[in-house]
Amino acid sequence: MNTQKTYRVLMSVGEVSGDLHASAVIHSLKAQLPEGVKLEISGIAGPMMQAQGCEVVRDMSELNVMGFGDVIMALPRIKSVERRICDFARTFKPDVVILTDFTSFHIGLGRKLRAQGFYVVHYIAPKLWAWGAKRISKLQKSQDKLACIFPFEEAWFGSRGVDASYMGNPSAYACRGGWSKAELKARLGLSEQTPLLALLPGSRPGELKQHVQLLADAFVHLQQHIKTLEGVATVAPGVNKELLQPLVDVGVQLLERTEDSYALRADAAIAVSGTATLELALWDTPTVLVYKTSAFSWFIGQRLIKGRCVGLANILLLGDAPSSQGIVPELLQDQCTLEAIEAEVLPLLEGRDEQQKTAFEELRNLLGENNPADSVAELCWSQMKSNQV
Repeated sequence: MNTQKTYRVLMSVGEVSGDLHASAVIHSLKAQLPEGVKLEISGIAGPMMQAQGCEVVRDMSELNVMGFGDVIMALPRIKSVERRICDFARTFKPDVVILTDFTSFHIGLGRKLRAQGFYVVHYIAPKLWAWGAKRISKLQKSQDKLACIFPFEEAWFGSRGVDASYMGNPSAYACRGGWSKAELKARLGLSEQTPLLALLPGSRPGELKQHVQLLADAFVHLQQHIKTLEGVATVAPGVNKELLQPLVDVGVQLLERTEDSYALRADAAIAVSGTATLELALWDTPTVLVYKTSAFSWFIGQRLIKGRCVGLANILLLGDAPSSQGIVPELLQDQCTLEAIEAEVLPLLEGRDEQQKTAFEELRNLLGENNPADSVAELCWSQMKSNQV
């Protein structure tokens, strides 16, 4: 009598973006499921992972804290989650562990799980190349395989003793199609000739507090030069719309990311540093990057990034070059004024954007269109099968 082979995967995430990426990996693992094989997936999960069939050992919301003070207060709970997962792993006996992003927690958890003899994949490499090269020794001990989403990371980590491979980029895969500029404007009730400015103030509470009013003021300021200018702001998953009210008050339309065909191909954009700036580049939307934070956070950040660009598109196009000059203008902290924003955005709205668009095509070619979730799933299935007794 044939006995069905069961493979077990332990997964962990700590925030919404990780839940999204890990849920895509679960979908790919199930899609690649060999005939006659059973797959069990458990771990620290969010709602998207749960919807894909991941059994919850602890909910990711227990790890989702912001700010240094909140982290200190939450340490007993965070340690409790870590102990619970390590205890669970002893009985669950996963064939592979997938830790997605959320570096600070997963470096410690990965080290403990490897010490128990489990094979650990860390999906989405920590940005040690930007701010934390001294932590490389800890990363070496916390995973067996580093699944990277930026091409240059494979060589950067590889030269530092980490087995790293480029899987593809989630944004490049997700931004392949979607609405054209004309289709986006039609959805907003605008004519094709109406100039449209995208405004992306971030998603974290601290980012929204710093940037929503700034972007609202910038929109009004630009309307003084382009009377017909319209604005659109996207509502990131989990963001309270009330926090975006200053934008609504000046006539900016809100657009939720609820459809697979979503794409923000506007005439120009003002965006807070983060994944949004990379997505805009992939959609061919000329962009100005802005970022403001507290004086203390800026002081610390300056010593970590050491003058490098902060925008992902700029970092990818510059490679290892330490230059602070990128293709997407970066207005950071004291440089982030209404006058500076106007000086950078107006030329883009007037169609003087050839340099950015040429670079964006290079960026799309660099990242490719592979589905990273499929690549991670293939990696994990290869490891699981190699361990088959």
